[in-house]
Amino acid sequence: MTDRRAPARGRSDGKRRDPQRKQSDAGQGAGPAEATGQPDQPPQRRSGRMTMGPRAAEQLGGKGRATEDEKLFQRRNRPAFLDSDPWRALRILSEFVEGFDALAAVGPAVTVFGSARTKPADPIYETARTIGRLLARDGFAVITGGGPGAMEAANRGAQEGGGLSVGCNIELPHEQAINPYVDLGVEFRYFFARKTMFVKYADAFVILPGGFGTLDELFEALTLIQTGKVRHFPVILVGSRYWRGLLGWMRDVQLPAGAIAAEDLDLLKVTDDPEEVAAIIREYAALAAADTPVSEDEIR
Repeated sequence: MTDRRAPARGRSDGKRRDPQRKQSDAGQGAGPAEATGQPDQPPQRRSGRMTMGPRAAEQLGGKGRATEDEKLFQRRNRPAFLDSDPWRALRILSEFVEGFDALAAVGPAVTVFGSARTKPADPIYETARTIGRLLARDGFAVITGGGPGAMEAANRGAQEGGGLSVGCNIELPHEQAINPYVDLGVEFRYFFARKTMFVKYADAFVILPGGFGTLDELFEALTLIQTGKVRHFPVILVGSRYWRGLLGWMRDVQLPAGAIAAEDLDLLKVTDDPEEVAAIIREYAALAAADTPVSEDEIR
């Protein structure tokens, strides 16, 4: 393979190479120059695995900046490092660690999604409550987003059925609080970390009528199953009238356009009956228990 950075063997302009430049041309990045009469090079600064010269530091806004120790001991109203990407990465990591730690021992569980705007007088509220109670009766923990509405109803039903009620709440600008029917609550700052918990610890998804957040979680699950990132677990839409338009669009628009395959539509089950929801999940759990357990190298 030709190295495009290699110097040309000859010069077309007839000029001779400067012998003082021999080492800098041939040994870029190879370390400090030896004593060859070469002019002193400006000092470089190391930061972890990165080495930065003065020109790069100036262009990247780091000229004359404090050392890492100085920045650590500086006191400000809000230290700048709290808004840096490396610090943000640590916060993300901590959310995964705390989520895994909190939910690892939950056991068989079902995640129930639905609108936070569902009122207690809405028939959907009672449907969610019944589903939570039936799942608890069958030995499943119920995981929700921990908020009000349909989530509250499912958590409430789980408590009434004697099961474990789990809420994975998200920090929002309007401060969504965990509903009072949650036994085990975990707070998240990042949606993607929270969604990982929904999928990782669930044997099924139950999708009640909801808005953008509910649709996001629905299609996240379908994408993971379709692409083989997770096993094919039940994704159950509750409320045939509510979901009819979406399913018709998928069948009449996406399918003819070749955007999805016919078998992709089979990833969804639709019902209005809480008893049927519980029966579908019981059947899947029995088949999964008889199957070979998932090994660590199968977890993608």
